[in-house]
Formats: sequence, C-alpha cells, structure tokens
Amino acid sequence: MIVQYLGHSGFYLEHDGTKLIIDLFLTGNPLADVPASDVDADYVLLSHAHGDHAADGINIAERCGATVISTFEIATWCLNHGIKAHGMHIGGAHEFPFGRVKLTIAHHGSSMTTPDGNVINLGNPCGFVFNFGNKTFYHTGDTGLFLDMKLIGEINNIDVAFVPIGDNFTMGIDDAVKAVEFIRPKTVIPMHYNTFDVIKTDPDIFVQKVKPLGVNVLVPAVGESFEI
Repeated sequence: MIVQYLGHSGFYLEHDGTKLIIDLFLTGNPLADVPASDVDADYVLLSHAHGDHAADGINIAERCGATVISTFEIATWCLNHGIKAHGMHIGGAHEFPFGRVKLTIAHHGSSMTTPDGNVINLGNPCGFVFNFGNKTFYHTGDTGLFLDMKLIGEINNIDVAFVPIGDNFTMGIDDAVKAVEFIRPKTVIPMHYNTFDVIKTDPDIFVQKVKPLGVNVLVPAVGESFEI
C-alpha cells in the first residue's frame, strides 16, 4: 500500500495496480510540485465542490476515464458533463471493486464557482471511511469538530485518519487533537495547513499534543510517499 501526500488535503493511494486520489489541489497550489497532468487515477474521491478540493480531481477523472465518488449532487454535475461518477449520500455505503466506501458528515460548505463567476451550491460536504488494500481509512474532508467522530471511531477500526489542522476554514490543532481522541486511529496524518497564510500552523505542535493519546503521527512532506 503506497500513500503519497500531494499537499493541502490531497492524497494518492495505490494498491495492486488500482490508483485512488482524494481531494487533490495541485493547480494554483504554491506548495505543490506535481502537475495535475502527471497524476493518473482509477477512482477520484471528492469530499466537496470547492476548487481547492475538486477542480483537479474532476479534470483528472475526465482525462483518465476515472470514476468520481462523491455526494449525489457533485456526481450528478460530473455525469452531466460527461464524467463517470457514482453518487452517494451521507450515511450510505457502497462496495466498489477496490473496497467499501461510506460517506460521513462534515461541517463545511460545498459550492462551485463557475468560469463566469457564478457560485452554485452542490449539496452537502462529506468525509469518507473507506477500505483499500486491507486497511481502513478515514478522510474527514474539510470539517469542524463534531461529536459523531466518536461514533465513527467506535464502529470502525480506523488504521489511518487524515484530519485538518489549519484552523479558520476547518478544525485547528486543539480540535483536531480531540478528533483523534474520538476516532482512535492507529495512525493520524494532519492536512489542510500552510497552503495559505490564513491556515499557517506548526504541525509539530499537533504531534506533541497527540503523543499522550498513544497514536502514531506521520507528518509527510508535500510529495512524500510512504507505505502503510
């Protein structure tokens, strides 16, 4: 199982030849060093429609013929634009060839700004609990802290959790530490920080505050790959 952190909230996962990407933000990201044109995928998970999570994924899906997995509204938008997609709703799960995906709640927004400047709402944001390569992952998406994270941790044996720590638009460090306490993953990886000035923070503070929980913390550099 190869996992690569591509910056912001974006991850690339590969197992047994299947390539999965989540919420990539490469085009226009000052910290990204991989162009979207270099990324291939079979499946694209999109937690919400904001451009820093969905735009590159949609373009990659169109180029590669990949299937977008997202909320019903985002999936319908993709289908209407000739992009393969599978729509779901929060609380629902589906078995895909690579594994099971279940949508969780997330407290955020999910709007898209069109090229002519119009803002369209595309339903609710979400997170993902998914199985891939005999591991269970939880990508929270952009979200604030919520108590149901405790329930998610109780009913799922989470191997790896991806949680935002940048504050302002999502959880900050202290709320993210509480989220880790609720979820109880074996490993946690912080995300959604330092891309813009308004979400700059020190991930080492997060590492130190999580240590008493006995959870392994990985802080990969942008572009770094590792095995899970």
